[in-house]
Amino acid sequence: MSTTATIASGAIFAATYALIFTEKVHRTVAALAGAVGMIIVGQALGFFSWEEAISAIDFNTIALLLGMMIIVGLVGQTGFFEYLAMLAARTTRGRPWALFAALSVLAGLVSSMLDNVTTMVMIAPITFSVAEILEIDPTPTILGEIIFSNFGGTATLIGDPPNILIGSAAGFSFMDFLVYLAPIVVAVSGLCLFLLRFVFRREFAHTPKNIEALANLEPGKAITDRRRFRAMLGVLSSVVVLYFVHDYLGLKPGLVALVGATLALLALRPKMSEALAAVEWEVLLFFAGLFIVIRGIEVSGLLEWLMTPVRGVVSGGEFFAALVMLWIGAILSSFGGSVPVTMALIPIGQALIRLGNFGPSIWWGLALGVGLGANGTLIGGAANVVGASLLARSHGSITFRDWLRKCSPVAIISWVLASLFLWVFMAIGLIR
Repeated sequence: MSTTATIASGAIFAATYALIFTEKVHRTVAALAGAVGMIIVGQALGFFSWEEAISAIDFNTIALLLGMMIIVGLVGQTGFFEYLAMLAARTTRGRPWALFAALSVLAGLVSSMLDNVTTMVMIAPITFSVAEILEIDPTPTILGEIIFSNFGGTATLIGDPPNILIGSAAGFSFMDFLVYLAPIVVAVSGLCLFLLRFVFRREFAHTPKNIEALANLEPGKAITDRRRFRAMLGVLSSVVVLYFVHDYLGLKPGLVALVGATLALLALRPKMSEALAAVEWEVLLFFAGLFIVIRGIEVSGLLEWLMTPVRGVVSGGEFFAALVMLWIGAILSSFGGSVPVTMALIPIGQALIRLGNFGPSIWWGLALGVGLGANGTLIGGAANVVGASLLARSHGSITFRDWLRKCSPVAIISWVLASLFLWVFMAIGLIR
């Protein structure tokens, strides 16, 4: 490939990512501009065609996102998440630490199956209501929910978009994530839960008021339509079962999500405008644009030119390479770009595996890095931004400095713990 093609594709790639990270324009606009620029320049210089651009878009990823967005939107309308949050709050009997742990773990569990933003939008209002009843500050619990929603999203194939990208690129199944990645995430999050108890020890020392009022909470009233609730619970259960066995049936995860969305639409017969309102079209276009940009730098020869430092990483061995992917992914993702960071690092991971003849530990390192990296700063993940925004509307605010003081140390410790567990699991052969 010519030097001109390499330089041109590199300039488009750099400009696209600069616009995304600086937020000078909406990230979807930046991705689409980069894609259009890559196609036009690629055709002019003869290294990238329209057909190659279309084939670069990973339909499995797009289908998985689209299907789960429809399912999540329809499940959310039944009051299911509010029901779970109210039930968890009532069982804590007003004890601050128990309330924090119950709602944080619930956020993690829900986020392992559904997207983090939906989790925060559904659980945070219940947290505020309970905090008002008990006359306590909701801030620690909201922060715990944000942190654990990012933990939960890291644990499964469908929990977070970066995992969807990694799973599609590596050919991993839903069970692969549960077997190899989820145990590390559970161990890390469990240790961090007790660390957070120390971080917020002063807040948990206050005795709440009106404890008896929690007993009057009626979770059942959160279910607005029991017929729709039962139907969506059946659909969601079916989708989860299919995810467990999709690899044995030869079904792609994206197809499973579309099957679930179709079943939900047939069962509920909602207005299409209502069903599609939950689809974040800008996210799908963002993914499509970045797929094209990344493929452009691959076919132009730029990635091959950048392989020199990658070969240096290979010489350090497989664990060192996995560790590099984990920490680079975590640090870069801390500044709000887990999806673009993942897309940029996937070709690097493929090169590491090819050049070093390494196993899938490279992918698990990347997944841990970009997933846990979201807790690094206030803007590290969508759940962080949404949670802070909800908190600021009526219950004070959390500043960037507050996050750095309270949450960033926990995030860094989680990266260290993930590195240790990854090493142990590789050493004893649990990750091959």
